[in-house]
Amino acid sequence: MHILKKADSIFRTVRGMSDVGILRIIGQPELKIDLDQEKMGLYGVKTADANAVIEMAIGGKAATQLYEEEKHFDIRVRYQFPFRKSETEIGNLMVPTSTGGRVPLKEISSMEFKTGPVMIYHDKNKRYSIVQFSIAGRDMGSTVHDAQKMVEKYIHLPKGYFMEWTGEYESEVRAMKRLGVVVPISILLIFLILLFAFRNVKDVFLIMINVPFALVGGIIALLLTGTNFNISAGIGFVALFGVCIQNGVILISMFKQNLDNHMTLDDSVKKGALSRVRPVVMTSLIAIFGLLPAALSHGIGSQTQRPLAIVIVGGLVTSMVLVLIILPLIFKLAYRRHLPGHS
Repeated sequence: MHILKKADSIFRTVRGMSDVGILRIIGQPELKIDLDQEKMGLYGVKTADANAVIEMAIGGKAATQLYEEEKHFDIRVRYQFPFRKSETEIGNLMVPTSTGGRVPLKEISSMEFKTGPVMIYHDKNKRYSIVQFSIAGRDMGSTVHDAQKMVEKYIHLPKGYFMEWTGEYESEVRAMKRLGVVVPISILLIFLILLFAFRNVKDVFLIMINVPFALVGGIIALLLTGTNFNISAGIGFVALFGVCIQNGVILISMFKQNLDNHMTLDDSVKKGALSRVRPVVMTSLIAIFGLLPAALSHGIGSQTQRPLAIVIVGGLVTSMVLVLIILPLIFKLAYRRHLPGHS
């Protein structure tokens, strides 16, 4: 309990932690009876006989069973209430001896009332106690990281004890690890698909340039709204990258088609950008207006959907503008050297 109180006091000093408290186990009164083997030997009392009297006094001893078809029930023998209503009456119960006599239970045992736990928490066949907390006004990762550093500095667990950080933090760590694997694989697959489609590494890189455009908008949106980065926001970035790459494919495909039709580089870029303004803007606006209610919501459940919507809305706004202004300029710079005949 001393360690739990120390952890509780440490957590209360960590910025972002709130509702800190120890999950206490409320006790219930119980009668503890310790048999004295030396006295039992002097009186000639068998342990089984003493336990049988204790069992009949407290819980009742099964004498036989009652069968009702396939069901069966124990028929228990138990002392009447006046003989077991308190510690004194139970101590006066007579226990048979091997010589045929009887001795009071209190003469061969020590009895005391104490408070015992109602239930003991177990996990993986090990007992545990809980110090619980909530996170408010700060992201969970950095908050728990600060708390872990303070715990390592000020709390030294005895041998055989260990501490685990579970709950939502454990789920977030597990999800972040998976996200760290899924995102690179997704980007690699997108790169390979675009490479097969365009058969030109330069075009693929030009399309992938849209990813930073979207990343900037998503980060700015999180900062402006004061939203902490979490798994929901991370998934929002993944979905955002897909939409932005689609916009890049629309523009680059049109630029290349105009070049194949023997237009000059400037005309190819200018006419291609103008002709694709409506598809790019419509694709972005549909997603923006569709997710705007979720981005502005503050009701029950909004903690999950709001970061995802904020990232996508903010990223699409910047990507929609930058992809129509910056990408054509980058395309012209990339192809000017390879198309010297175009001005």
